[in-house]
Amino acid sequence: MNKLGAAGALSHDQSLASRELRTFMPPLAATAAVEISGPNPAALSAGSSVSGEPSSPVSPEVRLREMVDSYIDFVARVLRNAGTPDADVDDAVQRTFIAAANRLSDIRLGAEKSFLLQIALHIAAHARRTVARRREVHADEAPEQIEAFATPEQLTDQKRARQMLDRVLDRMDADLRTVFVLYEFEELNMAEIANALSIPQGTVASRLRRARADFRERVSRLERPSGTRWDDE
Repeated sequence: MNKLGAAGALSHDQSLASRELRTFMPPLAATAAVEISGPNPAALSAGSSVSGEPSSPVSPEVRLREMVDSYIDFVARVLRNAGTPDADVDDAVQRTFIAAANRLSDIRLGAEKSFLLQIALHIAAHARRTVARRREVHADEAPEQIEAFATPEQLTDQKRARQMLDRVLDRMDADLRTVFVLYEFEELNMAEIANALSIPQGTVASRLRRARADFRERVSRLERPSGTRWDDE
């Protein structure tokens, strides 16, 4: 599957959702202002903005708003592609920024994206475990069968790509999927991924190789004639 096509398919829906989420951020910032004891002394002395560029000291509320404006789309994509169900993504985005607000003074200036990434991955892992428990409850149900894709007249190519990507990512090992998504879709380099996941770069490279092979194999299986079952489920 074309990586750029898949990325485009996932960006449209998420950008719409993120614009809606921004309308809920002012109350979030107000809540954070109550919970945060005061500006981070280290941040004030450093005098940098979210982007790392020198600037005048900013209040916690302003810094949080800058983080939301800069990274809400990124956080939504990470959560969704790391396994958070669509229906829970909006709530998970808000939980991510609330968690960041509660620890704003701990976030090193210039490291906001990495900090949000770690929170988002943690929240997504919790969401996956919740989904897994739900599936166990229905373990006696018949195995899921791959549905035939609709004809081009019934379904756009973009939606088809999004559905295929969802199916493939959902079945990948969580560790492999995380590295794959961060490298292929978020375009983080191996050093950034290693830092975010607290693992050696060699482990990142190994997981990425395995993830790419797994991704190709699963796409190949998914493109088999309708009615084929996943034999590794």
